[in-house]
Amino acid sequence: MSANEFSPPIADGPIVVRRHRLSTRLWHWTNVVVFLVMLMSGLMIFNAHPRLYWGDYGANPDPAWLQIGAEQERGYLRVGTLQVDTTGVLGRWQNAEGAWQNRAFPHWVTIPSSYNLALSRRWHLTFGWLFAGGLALYALISLVNGHLRRDLLPKRAELAPSHLLGDIAAHARLKFPTGEAARHYNVLQKLAYLSVLAVLLPVLVLTGLTMSPTMVAAWPWLIDLFGGRQSARSIHFIAAFAMVAFIFVHLAMVVLAGPINEVRSMITGRYRLPQEKTR
Repeated sequence: MSANEFSPPIADGPIVVRRHRLSTRLWHWTNVVVFLVMLMSGLMIFNAHPRLYWGDYGANPDPAWLQIGAEQERGYLRVGTLQVDTTGVLGRWQNAEGAWQNRAFPHWVTIPSSYNLALSRRWHLTFGWLFAGGLALYALISLVNGHLRRDLLPKRAELAPSHLLGDIAAHARLKFPTGEAARHYNVLQKLAYLSVLAVLLPVLVLTGLTMSPTMVAAWPWLIDLFGGRQSARSIHFIAAFAMVAFIFVHLAMVVLAGPINEVRSMITGRYRLPQEKTR
């Protein structure tokens, strides 16, 4: 059955379609756990040296384009020449016992919650293989079963400026598709999902590999691709937070579009088409 083929309608009831394939649902829920663990363990790794640089090298005396730290009992986030007081959230915060800690990210967003670089690396590298392997397998399955071509690639007409602007305006007014129009992803969903699948996730994997001396010894072109190991670390950090931003927007859209129907469809695959409003 195709991803959007109609199931037999319930008499006088809502129309239900098969929207998400099993491979999509498995990958989605696996990634919920894998990405969360990788993000939290990655933040602990960042805590070991809370500065980001461009180029091949970076150390404390070098100018950092981003830094999270503390001075004179105040936490701060510094981006270029802009500095923001982040006391209590970043740089300087209180632990579960109420004691003040000078560390970039607080204990409640890191794995482990207490400072342990070695253990955070083990978590990160172990789940990194699940992350990269899951992405490669899902991309391959999506190519073979036609999900990528049929459900995610926008059609030419959908990329017309008038169509794009119309979709953007409809989303801004929180006017979501109903009836037949809700059967498929809209163009903004397609572009968002493609950006994550084809850009953000591969960039996360490749920049992560670039920070591994072993991988760089085997694939030295990785260093050239990202302009240096420190540049790869910076891009890795930016891509990770771009993913966090995507997740927040995604969750907001789920809530606004109807969380029960949306979450149920990602569990069972069955999606109830929102009924068109009658005047």
